Amino acid sequence: MKKQIIALATITLLLFSCTNNASQDGHQHHAGESITLNKGQKWKVDDNMLVHIRNMEKDVAEYVGSGAKDYRTLAKKLQTNTDLLTSNCTMKGKAHDELHKWLLPYIDLVNELSKTTNDSEAAGIVENLQESFITFNQYFL
Repeated sequence: MKKQIIALATITLLLFSCTNNASQDGHQHHAGESITLNKGQKWKVDDNMLVHIRNMEKDVAEYVGSGAKDYRTLAKKLQTNTDLLTSNCTMKGKAHDELHKWLLPYIDLVNELSKTTNDSEAAGIVENLQESFITFNQYFL
C-alpha cells in the first residue's frame, strides 16, 4: 500500500509539473474538453513518449486478445508505462495541450483499473481503455 501511495504521489507531482507548464503558457485543461486536430492533421507525439503509449496499447490489446482475466497485472503494466510516459514529458505548445486532453482521462482509467476489485467492472474499464487508444490514434501519431 505504501508503494502505491508513493507511486501515486510521484505521478501527481509529474503530471502537475507537466500540466503546470501548459498553464504557464496560458492553456488550461478542462475535463471533457474535446481534442482537436492540427489543421486537419494528426499531432506528432515525441518519440520518447510515444514508445510508452504504444507499449500500453500493446498491453491492452494482448490482454483482450488472450482472454486474460488478471486485470491487476495489466493495471501494474499500464501504471509503469504511465509513470515512464509522464516522467519523459518533453512536448510543449498546442501538441502538448492536446495530448493532455487524451492523457488525463486515460490516467483516470488506469487508476480505476488499479483500484477495482470487481471482474465485470474491470472488463468495462478495459473496454474504455481500448476506446481511449482508438481516440488516441485518431488525433496523434
